[in-house]
Amino acid sequence: MARLPRLTVPGYPHHIIQRGNNRQAIFSSAADYQMLLGLLDENAQKFGVALHAYVLMSNHFHLLATPATADGLPQMMQAVGRSYVRYFNDSQGRSGTLWEGRYRSTLIETERYLLACMAYIDLNPVRAGMVKEARDYAWSSHGHYIGLRTDKIVTPHPLFWALGNTPFGREAAYAEWVHAGITTEQQDALTRSALSGWALGGEDFVADLQKRTERRVKKTQPGRPISNALKP
Repeated sequence: MARLPRLTVPGYPHHIIQRGNNRQAIFSSAADYQMLLGLLDENAQKFGVALHAYVLMSNHFHLLATPATADGLPQMMQAVGRSYVRYFNDSQGRSGTLWEGRYRSTLIETERYLLACMAYIDLNPVRAGMVKEARDYAWSSHGHYIGLRTDKIVTPHPLFWALGNTPFGREAAYAEWVHAGITTEQQDALTRSALSGWALGGEDFVADLQKRTERRVKKTQPGRPISNALKP
């Protein structure tokens, strides 16, 4: 069975995961992290993609982004992926693939999951035992959102601006949101949806989204549909 194309619809936030092949490390130095961030910044601007959040882990990375066009996100990821592999292979004296196939992604319902997805991304290093608190990790957008630094790659989503009337108010509210964490159910749903490619949201959101794309947005029940003539 042919695999489904990625679900990409402009104007919606997308949660993206790209993993190293066989879970191998994709960074060997601070310069590598900086190179990938530079490529993301350059190509997000080039292809009209707003990057709301990111985390670069040792063997994978997460993004939360809203593309302005249907082709913007795939074009950005292809350009970033190819350029980074060339750079990494040259710097490490290696050849061959670096990524575990194509990147994984899906759409999420803004009101229900956007802030949860940002917290999920920020808390990756904490869950991995790399740092005690999200603020202690250098290679994520969390520092930008709590006022520790200015990160030009980040485009805050309007939902973030609604957290407070002042920069300090928004930063404090977001820091508290991340510190509180997300539920296991939210964490599992965000992981599963990105890896499977099925949209994440309520029934109304999924139904409305299906009207905007020919690609199926949710998993259907196994078996053939029952015709009206056979229904009781």
